[in-house]
Amino acid sequence: MHNFSSNPPSIEQLWQSPPEPINQILDAPPPSTILLSPDRQWMVELEKPLLLPIALLAEAEVALAGCLINPKTNAPARRNPFQSMRIRAIASPEISKTVALPDNAQIGFLRWSPDSQKLAFTLTQATGLELWVVDVADFIPRRLTEPVLNAAYGEPYRWLSDETLICKLIKSDRPEPPSQPTVPLGPLVQENLDGKSPTRTYTNLLQNPHDEVLLEYYLTSTLEKVTLDGQRTLLVSSSLIHEALPSPDGQFILLTTLHRPFSYQVPIPYFPKKIEVIDNTGRFIYEVADVPLFLRRTTKFDEVRTGRRSISWRSDTKATLYWIEALDNGDPTCDVPKRDALFELDAPFTNTPKQLWQSEYRFHNVAWGKEDVALVWEQWYDTRKERIWRIYPQASETPPQLLFDRSSEDKYSDPGSTLMTTGSYRYRVLRFAPQGNVIYFKGRGASPNGIYPFLDCFDLETGETQRLWQCQDPYLEEICSVLDDEAQTVITRRQSQIEPPNYFLFNRRDNHIPIALTSYQDPAPQLAGVTSELVKYQRSDGVQLSAKLYLPPGYDAKRDGPLPMLFWVYPEEFKDKEFAGQITKSENTFSRPSRASVLFLLTQGYAILSGPTLPIIGEGDTEPNDTYVEQLIAGAQAAVDYVVGRGVADLNRIGIGGHSYGAFTTVNLLAHTNLFRIGIARSGAYNRTLTPFGFQGEQRHFWEAQQTYIHMSPFTHAAQVKAPLLLIHGEKDSNAGTYPLQTERLYEALKGLGATVRLVVLPLEDHGYRSREGVAHVLWEMVNWCDKYLK
Repeated sequence: MHNFSSNPPSIEQLWQSPPEPINQILDAPPPSTILLSPDRQWMVELEKPLLLPIALLAEAEVALAGCLINPKTNAPARRNPFQSMRIRAIASPEISKTVALPDNAQIGFLRWSPDSQKLAFTLTQATGLELWVVDVADFIPRRLTEPVLNAAYGEPYRWLSDETLICKLIKSDRPEPPSQPTVPLGPLVQENLDGKSPTRTYTNLLQNPHDEVLLEYYLTSTLEKVTLDGQRTLLVSSSLIHEALPSPDGQFILLTTLHRPFSYQVPIPYFPKKIEVIDNTGRFIYEVADVPLFLRRTTKFDEVRTGRRSISWRSDTKATLYWIEALDNGDPTCDVPKRDALFELDAPFTNTPKQLWQSEYRFHNVAWGKEDVALVWEQWYDTRKERIWRIYPQASETPPQLLFDRSSEDKYSDPGSTLMTTGSYRYRVLRFAPQGNVIYFKGRGASPNGIYPFLDCFDLETGETQRLWQCQDPYLEEICSVLDDEAQTVITRRQSQIEPPNYFLFNRRDNHIPIALTSYQDPAPQLAGVTSELVKYQRSDGVQLSAKLYLPPGYDAKRDGPLPMLFWVYPEEFKDKEFAGQITKSENTFSRPSRASVLFLLTQGYAILSGPTLPIIGEGDTEPNDTYVEQLIAGAQAAVDYVVGRGVADLNRIGIGGHSYGAFTTVNLLAHTNLFRIGIARSGAYNRTLTPFGFQGEQRHFWEAQQTYIHMSPFTHAAQVKAPLLLIHGEKDSNAGTYPLQTERLYEALKGLGATVRLVVLPLEDHGYRSREGVAHVLWEMVNWCDKYLK
């Protein structure tokens, strides 16, 4: 007889809490999420905790075709729902009320009605999602459906009119999910018989025929009209409905459904789909496209589907479809004068489609304005070129007008994004100034002096830009919304080094003191004494570099001398040396840590160099990654020289860390330099032969650039890692390429080679860590590792 006993887990196997004040700060409530009504007269403040209990991540979930589905609620798993909401009148602060909801409310999928008088939302119950609505006339919420909304993939509902919604619903007689066969019916077979089909390393894909059946089970919905009194009318019988998008006038619905054959190699956005138009009674009108399974032929980023794609409604007309068609067969390796064409087709969809524009690069975006104004964006990844054109939808024979021609890497020349407003047909359109064809841009305002967001008006006839407003020191203030066509009254989000971010309403013409719409307080007053500074220095080849330097509360250089310091890194590829050194960080941010931020280490006496720029440059035909390691070393050496020369860091007490591609960078720098005494690598990928069809900004596959892949892989150079290395990874990492095996294999290699290394696998956590227990433990690990090997 054997006597078995259950031993309690060791301290190493239990969740740990970081030292104070970190643990206390983790529980501080985050600022509310803000949702403005379409007419910008109402503001909703939504509250939820920043971190989830680990028990929520432990709930049942089904991984299918790249989706994580909660089988009990038929909605996305791992959602962090809002717990309360307050509606306020922007112009009349005294009109404000917290909406009375059932206890332990789980709020999601919020949508304003077109007239801004009603707010729809879902409440998650034990068995599914209910649809609710609240009217701003009385702030009284009403339930419209039982818990039968289907949110497994795509939006579960949309407004059809001010009084009616269209909803994806689960049939009341749906049986229990099909059980997986206990005895296999046969082998799993995949084959490729014709042509190349390279794919990146996706996760949570379909694995077997049973998964295919489950996908159909959870995605099957009916489409029904639901009125504000709860009346339901069937529009579409049970189908694999992805989206149902009403036309601007509400007379038609653009219906997208999925169908077989499915794939075990790519996620659901690549699956075959049928796009058709039905009217608002459910009657079939027009088939727009039936597109097959999209299997890539190249690893180029600019490859697209053949046939009609990016299908939607023009937002400035009653019911006009638009779509894009590739002129190069979707293949960016083809040498053609034009890449894409933009088409439109008016209701009743019986005429020949009208071509509006052809692009030299790949189509990227469109903003509709009116009959003679729409803006279109085109981009090309290889050259990083970007253009913005004005086209004339009503007079397509009029030559398009080039507005901006620039590099997407050039942040200083970025014109920003166009300001939009609600148009005549309730969809978002370009906002025009009263004086004619003048539109507005709001931008981030990157410059050699820092980040200063702006508001511009742009004359489409003359091409002239006029600056209407720009943020000034000591603030980082950005335009959130413009409330009138003259752009006089605006809502901004403002912060400074000593003031937390808050929303303000002000009138540019009157120069009155801005009216505070929110009054969020410092969530971590323990860090009020932290100093942050945007520092600038040079790489040995003359490339300008920068970083944010953080020093702990109460630090005095003369009294305290050099500190132990941790670099937190993430490199970036560039095709132009001129743009690699541009300033993209603001000195005026209110810097407080959240989640698993490295800035928490400031409370323990460490200095932090956050985001030191590590540009990887490859000009002309040279690819950036061909000299990745050499440029990485040069950038890190310049940063070390700066902080040591400045006297704030001790050369013998500098560590390095990073998350994802930053973790990959961390281990590379430990392998190729002696600059750092420790490393912290979270959720990284370290062996590029396991991501053979591209990664990050690399388009070439392994067999095109074997030496680059091998030389860049820190796994190849594991024997050179001498500094103590802390490896952390989420057990359920779903990010392409960074599956946990990457970290497990690196740990095995380093352990076998005698390195000082610790592996921490976080149960249930994904690529980013979301649970209160998991985040606290990560911070405990980081503090302990630094205290043991760096301080």
